[in-house]
Amino acid sequence: MSTQAKLEVLTPRNSQLIFIDHQPQMAFGVQSIDRQTLKNNTVGLAKAAKIFDVPTTITTVESQSFSGFTYPELLDVFPGKQVLERSSMNSWDDQKVRDALAANGRKKVVVAGLWTEVCNTTFALCAMLEGDYQIYMVTDASGGTSKEAHDMAIMRMVQAGVVPVTWQQVLLEWQRDWNNRGTYDAVMAVAKEHSGAYGMGVDYAYTMVHKSAQRTQTPHEALAPVHAPVIER
Repeated sequence: MSTQAKLEVLTPRNSQLIFIDHQPQMAFGVQSIDRQTLKNNTVGLAKAAKIFDVPTTITTVESQSFSGFTYPELLDVFPGKQVLERSSMNSWDDQKVRDALAANGRKKVVVAGLWTEVCNTTFALCAMLEGDYQIYMVTDASGGTSKEAHDMAIMRMVQAGVVPVTWQQVLLEWQRDWNNRGTYDAVMAVAKEHSGAYGMGVDYAYTMVHKSAQRTQTPHEALAPVHAPVIER
């Protein structure tokens, strides 16, 4: 990837997204990140792509014979979307995947997948070499079979020109300006649900500073304190 390309920020118009093998059997082997955190980050990234209408590809390997089906929470972000099934560990080896990427017409490809050291690395290297794509690897929506396996895979990809990013970084790079009001509320909703302590801080600011209603599906009455008698002995 050229220096010029690396200096270009991600936008909803210059990038596309691919999810690779976010499947139960693959997640069972992940040891580099807490697996519930991994799912949270993956779904948060998917919702970010939905907000900004970023073209998204979902691909799986050996779903019915070994790996199981894609996280339902991820699929539900894109109702009715086709999932591209493969036999190869390397997504680049499947023509459907190549065709989907080409049809989207964007050279910047944001990638999240399992496992980092196998499916992510081989796809990234081949897509860069043979497809002239620019790869942005979402490190916290990907996972490896150990921390070392994940870290060494990221290091190998970075040496080859891959740009490491995190899911929230991608979300906010796509948003760019809080004055972009058309996506502001949806971005805040994703942050509140998926951004951990930052999301809690947003809830606090909305309710305590701006006096907004609590973010609950139904109202909950708070009963005032009632002091019980203290018996001295």
